[in-house]
Amino acid sequence: MKKLRPLNEWPLAERRGLLGVMTDIDDTLTTEGYVAAAAVGAMEALRLAGLLVIPITGRPAGWCDMIARTWPVDGVVGENGAFYFRHDRKSRRVIRRFADSEAVRAEKRTRLGVIREEILSRVPGADVASDQAYRDTDLAIDYCEDVDPLPADAVQEIVGIFEKHGATAKVSSIHVNGWFGDYNKLVMTRHLMSEVYAVDLDRERTNYTFIGDSPNDGPMFGYFPNAVAVANFRGFEELSEALPAWSTLAQGGFGFVEFAEAILASRR
Repeated sequence: MKKLRPLNEWPLAERRGLLGVMTDIDDTLTTEGYVAAAAVGAMEALRLAGLLVIPITGRPAGWCDMIARTWPVDGVVGENGAFYFRHDRKSRRVIRRFADSEAVRAEKRTRLGVIREEILSRVPGADVASDQAYRDTDLAIDYCEDVDPLPADAVQEIVGIFEKHGATAKVSSIHVNGWFGDYNKLVMTRHLMSEVYAVDLDRERTNYTFIGDSPNDGPMFGYFPNAVAVANFRGFEELSEALPAWSTLAQGGFGFVEFAEAILASRR
């Protein structure tokens, strides 16, 4: 199995050549559920150094609208790749690009409602995520954020129910997210980079990096040669379809600060 290497072994020349950073949010930018000032400052410092900063998250459309408008970022991919939002500061409006039309999204929400009822009736202790009201495309089932942590077999039962109905299911550090469609974080990230920044990531992936913390980041870990995990990813390796190259020493948002400092130090 591929072994995670410490961040200080990441060659300076590779860090110095980066043009952009993609980052997960929960337990990557956050620490015990909140975004510390140091993490916000690290995002801003990366942007001031000329890098693109783009959160790639499973969090809902409502949150992503706020993130695109108010955080020091250049766009955001949300609901595990269902859309990207970016704030055009000249026109002062948010540009929204979804994988599916509104009619298709509405039909899929109806099908997810059936899955929701089955999960809640069959998996004791599971609940709908508290941010579900702000979601447009997926169903998020809470297994440890606002409920008592569920055992691993219960989490896998939730995944199995989604998959039985033909839905995609991904496990994050707090939720099991399910949706109908073949999109994911990586697919929509590639659309964003191509459509907004005229970047062909397949040709330029060594100029960009991603940092995350959980199995649903697997497509991103496998795609970017210099992907990074914060330290709390350890323990999830066997559940992830791919592993990153590097790992921070610190956890959560302070791991992100360590990651940002490693990139910025290469430019001094």
